[in-house]
Amino acid sequence: MKESRTQPSPPPAPGLLPEAAGERPEEKRERDRPEGEPAAPEKVNASGAAGEEEEEEEEGGGQAGMPLRDHLAELRRRLIRIFLLALAGFLAAYPFGKEIYDLLLIPLLKVLPISSKLIYTSVPEAFFTYMKTAFLAGLFAASPLIFYQIWAFVAPGLYREEKAFLLPLAAVSAICFLGGGAFCFFLVFPLAFELFMSYTTDTVQAMPTLHEYLSFVLHLLVPFGLVFEMPLVSFFLSRLGLISALGMRRIRRYAVLIIFIVAAVLTPPDVFSQLLMAGPMLLLYEVSILIAALFGRPPKPADACQAPGGATAPGEN
Repeated sequence: MKESRTQPSPPPAPGLLPEAAGERPEEKRERDRPEGEPAAPEKVNASGAAGEEEEEEEEGGGQAGMPLRDHLAELRRRLIRIFLLALAGFLAAYPFGKEIYDLLLIPLLKVLPISSKLIYTSVPEAFFTYMKTAFLAGLFAASPLIFYQIWAFVAPGLYREEKAFLLPLAAVSAICFLGGGAFCFFLVFPLAFELFMSYTTDTVQAMPTLHEYLSFVLHLLVPFGLVFEMPLVSFFLSRLGLISALGMRRIRRYAVLIIFIVAAVLTPPDVFSQLLMAGPMLLLYEVSILIAALFGRPPKPADACQAPGGATAPGEN
C-alpha cells in the first residue's frame, strides 16, 4: 500500500482540462493552433482599443454612452433651474409691474386718440395683467442665465473645442433674444399701432382693455425674440454638420413658405403683423446662410464620394 502511494502519477488524459495538467489556457490555445493561422489578438490590445474608444468618447462629451435615464435626469435638473430662474426674475420684477406696464404702453399712447383710453372690464383684470407683465419682464431679465442652462444641457454632446463656445453661445443667445424684443418694441409696435388706431372716427373710438393690449404685446415680443435666434441656431447646426449653406440655398423656396406659415401662427390674426414678422425672418434666413457658409464644417473630400476601386458612387453622375 505504501508503494502504491509513492508511485508517480500518470500523465493527464487527453480529455482532461488544461488547468488539471498545470497548463495555462493561453499556452494550450497556442499549442493547438494550426500552422499558418494568425495568432489571436491579446487582451491587452483589446483593452487598449477600449481605452482609445473611451478617450474618444470623453472628447466627444461621453454622451454617446450616456443612458436615457441620465439624459432625463439631466433634463429635469435643467428645467428645474430654468423654472427657478424665471421665478426669481418674476419676484424681482413684481413690485414694479405697474411701472413696467406703463413703459409697454408708450408706443400705443403716442398714437392713441385723446378721447380714447385703456379700460379693464373685470375686477381682477388689472391685478393679473400687472402680474403677467412682471413675469414677462423677469423672463427677459433672466434670459442670459436661462440660455446658459439650455446650452449646458446640450454641452455633453459636443467636442472639447466646441464646449469652449458655451459661454459665448449663452451670451449671444441672450443678446439675440433681447435684440428681437427691442426690434419689435421700437420698430414694429409704432407701425402697427399707427395703422390700427387710424380707423378711429368721431363715432368709432378705440377702447382697448389692459388684458387685450398685454396679450397683443406678448404675441409679438416673445416670438420676435425667438425668431432672432435663427442665425445662432444656424451656426450651431452648421458646426455639427447637420446643415450647410448649399443645402439652405437649395430649399430657399420652401423656407419662404415655411416662414410665412410660422409668422401667421406666431403673430395675432392679422396680415399686417404677419408681414412685419415675415420680413425680418426672410432677412435672418439669408444671414443664416452666410453664417453657415463662414462657420460650417468644410465639405467632405471628393474621393469620399467615390466607391472603392475609383468607381463613382451611384447618384453622383
